[in-house]
Amino acid sequence: MNSSRNRYMKSQHLSMKKSGDCFVGRSDLLAMTNPPIPPFTKGGGKGDYGFTLLELIISITLLGIIVIITAGAMRLGYRSVDAGEKKIESLERIRASLNIIDSQIQSAIPLTYDEDGVKKYFFKGDRESLQFSTNYSIWGGQKGYVIVTYRVESRDQGKQVLYASENIVGIEDKRDAKLFDAFDKIYFEYFFKDPTEEQGKWIEQWTDDTTIPEKVRLHLIDKTKDISMIIPVRVQGTMSQIATKSTGTKSSAENRMQEKREKPKKQ
Repeated sequence: MNSSRNRYMKSQHLSMKKSGDCFVGRSDLLAMTNPPIPPFTKGGGKGDYGFTLLELIISITLLGIIVIITAGAMRLGYRSVDAGEKKIESLERIRASLNIIDSQIQSAIPLTYDEDGVKKYFFKGDRESLQFSTNYSIWGGQKGYVIVTYRVESRDQGKQVLYASENIVGIEDKRDAKLFDAFDKIYFEYFFKDPTEEQGKWIEQWTDDTTIPEKVRLHLIDKTKDISMIIPVRVQGTMSQIATKSTGTKSSAENRMQEKREKPKKQ
């Protein structure tokens, strides 16, 4: 039965072709009703028409977020580098100032001055100031004797600053320099030892005009940190004793030079 039906359909198809009429087969009909799906393209299948408005908005938003994150990271990095450089500079300044104070106190010379016929040392000290004579200058190095004065002053927000001033012995002109700033507390202490006692103690004011302390302690307090430095005063005695020793050394050296000059003459 199927074969007879196929033969019938075939004969009908041939007859339609012969008569010149248009014939539409089943496959052609399906192609007309269900066109082929085009391949996936950008823009939601729009071919070459570009991006949609939604895609542009999303792209611009993502690009803006990336730019903001990158700029924030760069700014944070710059701030970190700047803070690190300031910290290093501050530590270097503290180290240099501590070296200056240490050198000046260790090079202290017990110079005296006359007051109403009484000889007194230039050394005077309390909690917020210190004065003494030394042969080490901040500006001139080891070039003569100077009178050094350290003084603590209060600034804004309760911070304290340490200044150093110098003047050459016999000259009133002074030069100032700032050694430390922005510390919560800056103060001095002096080691006092009574001849009758085995152990000494630290005091905040030196009132003896005829002697100088063995050691000086400097405190730099910043929040919970306490930077403490103990500096020994190495030179003891009066200026006249030092001058006598220097003269004796010089004269013995001159005698040796004189002996060397006279030896060839005797031969």
